[in-house]
Amino acid sequence: MMKKILLPLLLLMAASAFAQIEKVIPDAPSPVRFVVDLTGTLTADQQQTLEAKVKGYEDSTSTQIAVVLIPTTEGYEMVDYAVALGRKWGVGQKGKNNGIVFLIAKEDRKIFIAPGYGLEGAIPDITAKQIVDKIVLPNFKGNDFYGGIDQGIDALILAAKGEFVAPEDQNNGEGSEFSIFFFFIIFIIIFLARSKARHGGGHWTFGGSGSSWSSGGGGWSSSSSDSSSSFGGGSFGGGGAGGSW
Repeated sequence: MMKKILLPLLLLMAASAFAQIEKVIPDAPSPVRFVVDLTGTLTADQQQTLEAKVKGYEDSTSTQIAVVLIPTTEGYEMVDYAVALGRKWGVGQKGKNNGIVFLIAKEDRKIFIAPGYGLEGAIPDITAKQIVDKIVLPNFKGNDFYGGIDQGIDALILAAKGEFVAPEDQNNGEGSEFSIFFFFIIFIIIFLARSKARHGGGHWTFGGSGSSWSSGGGGWSSSSSDSSSSFGGGSFGGGGAGGSW
């Protein structure tokens, strides 16, 4: 009995919350544009270059990436705003749900990447987080917004094909080399000490292990000969990841 009461109530609350946030979300551009800058951050040439990249990607795969720069979410959580925008605009193809919202709230200094239902397998939360933290944010922190967006789009395209591998931290190699050198010195000291004490009796063995990280995933691929674009009504479930700079 309680479940029968709570479920409609929760659905009503969710619908009410969506209706409120939808009021602050701008209308979808007409004609459709995949790169929408409401902050004046990107130059006209930069917008055209990014637009051509995501439009070409849509033409070859049908997957849509909407890059949206807004001043602020007006207090709403980035994930809620990104998902509501994806739903309101209908980013992605209906039935395929292969849209991605790449949201930047410049005054809030926050970003969020939200994949549609159909891409959550190829771009799970951990992959979206890696793209945000290791690709986009380093550029944004250096005030290179175009570079961060451009490289972020490239990473999303690779992820959708199951080919994205997160770059290693720059100090990882140095730390590994130092560890190897340190243990090698310890090994020499112990070996010499034992050799001197035992005059060659006994032996010493040294072993190590390493680990590596890789990711894979399915991608979406389809052909499209239609040169025009339209948002088709893709659905979003709240997946993705964000960060701040």
